[in-house]
Amino acid sequence: MSTEREKPKPVAQHRLQRIRQEGMNSLHSSSHQLTQSNVAVNCGWGRLIFGNTFETPEQLVEVMRSEKADQRDIAFYVRDPHVVLAQSPQEFFLDPSHTYRLDMSIYRPASMRRQGYHIRRLSTKKDADAINGILAERGMVSVPPDFFWSARDASKVTMLVAEDAQTGEIWGSVMGVDHSKAFDDPERGSSLWCLAVSSAAPHRGLGESLVRRLAEQYQARGCSYMDLSVLHDNDKAIALYEKLGFRRVNVFAVKRKNQINEKLFVGDKEETGLNPYAKIIVDEAWRRGIQVEVIDAEGGLFRLSYGGRTIRCRESLTDLTSAVTLSICDDKRMTRRIVEEAGVRVPAQIDAGEGEEPLRAFLEQYGAVVVKPARGEQGKGIAVGVRDYDEMLAAIDRAKEVCQDVLLEEYFEGQDLRLVVINDRLVAAALRLPARIVGDGMSTIRLLIEKQSRRRSAATGGESSIPLDKETERCLAEAGYGLDDCLPSCEELVVRKTANLHTGGTIVDVTDQVHTTLIEAAVKAARAIDIPVTGIDLMIKDHRKPDYVFIEANERPGLANHEPQPTAERFIDLLFPRSLPASVRQELKKKQEG
Repeated sequence: MSTEREKPKPVAQHRLQRIRQEGMNSLHSSSHQLTQSNVAVNCGWGRLIFGNTFETPEQLVEVMRSEKADQRDIAFYVRDPHVVLAQSPQEFFLDPSHTYRLDMSIYRPASMRRQGYHIRRLSTKKDADAINGILAERGMVSVPPDFFWSARDASKVTMLVAEDAQTGEIWGSVMGVDHSKAFDDPERGSSLWCLAVSSAAPHRGLGESLVRRLAEQYQARGCSYMDLSVLHDNDKAIALYEKLGFRRVNVFAVKRKNQINEKLFVGDKEETGLNPYAKIIVDEAWRRGIQVEVIDAEGGLFRLSYGGRTIRCRESLTDLTSAVTLSICDDKRMTRRIVEEAGVRVPAQIDAGEGEEPLRAFLEQYGAVVVKPARGEQGKGIAVGVRDYDEMLAAIDRAKEVCQDVLLEEYFEGQDLRLVVINDRLVAAALRLPARIVGDGMSTIRLLIEKQSRRRSAATGGESSIPLDKETERCLAEAGYGLDDCLPSCEELVVRKTANLHTGGTIVDVTDQVHTTLIEAAVKAARAIDIPVTGIDLMIKDHRKPDYVFIEANERPGLANHEPQPTAERFIDLLFPRSLPASVRQELKKKQEG
């Protein structure tokens, strides 16, 4: 091919300049009447929604709201993106991508074909599997396998693959959409999507070859241009497209705020230094477009601002919790009296300062007791299941290191259940299991605890570990062991009676199984204390049965401990209800009214 043929002619150069300046003005021209409206083409990874086929922004928004889970719809050629976003800024965002256009009238094929591979249409299940493998490798949305065989309209959607000439390995793929086939496009346009090449591909120029073959196919069909969307900072891809003759046009795309698109509308998250309990809230705030200001990372203190409303948070404790409510939760004696008055079952209790005779009588009556500071958190100073009087006195002394006022409670043998209640609704329920180790027949209990403690700490960002203290030694002695004893192989041993995460406990989600009586008790307690966000702790026999006693209310529950339940989402809903997408607010309202 001659050099003269490869270079654009002066007329063609003028056309390129016109395309750059006018962008999509031709699509808005009243001289072109569309024969179809509200067009959305299924592309497997989601729908390509042609915004220029919608008469009103409201119609476009309604269709975009029907996006399926685990898919990513793209509204392209959106005439008035600012108006569309104004319909629901919590739901949608302007895609930070540039649109590039290849004018088919000036495009010329490459003078030489590359060797070692060839470009062809997708034709086998193996091709489809290979495409999904490459998409996954590149962090792109995969395509349901049946789309390639039963759901894809091959006249509208074209799939090309790059195949190794010797091994038959698939190293790249690209998707194209013919707009004329999709909606009788008067502009006779086409577009390119999902160009992906494996990082392990041994051949050079695969991406260019895939783009060229698709362009040549649409050129042969009589298409006037081929558009594509590329992230604004993808310099390498942009350089390739400009090399092939693509030029920027003023075309915009709108997408829905979902987990797949999160990086596009949240941006690069700054390192906050917050612990996992604060970080889970901050991450959800960022997803909603809520401003975050970290005040004291070490203390988990930050400020959230949205729409003129500002709320300070220390992890899940917020300005919405009053000082009076905080004082109620801080004093376990007052908490107990208030929830008991509300009809919540509580264990028998006595002040540790009552004197020897009442203490002995209390222990004798109940057989085992719980010793705990009247004020405190994270399980500090608590001894559970104490049966010996002298041990009880020692436990009281340890509890006084946390708070001088110490309580004795009836020991209700069973499991520890944490119920997270936000805005008087149960969000999560989890069994909290005390720290335990499993013997290997060689290691001492001390070494096993240290190893387990390191694992728990690593898994919780340093928030959970098993203390090697007097309470651990007491629990071991009750089981007939000491720290330097060797635990037989496969034997499981509980090393703490408290199930707090901070003392090495673990959590098992039971939200969908918990008995309604337990839920009602937790909500009653939260309402009685008048606390918007709380973790209600109950001792139970079985989470599927109604037996329980109330233990305490936590004013700052750890929301990061309850996956897969949406604790952070419901927390932000409480703080900033207007940050919820309008469609979600309407759905929640229907459920509440129902």
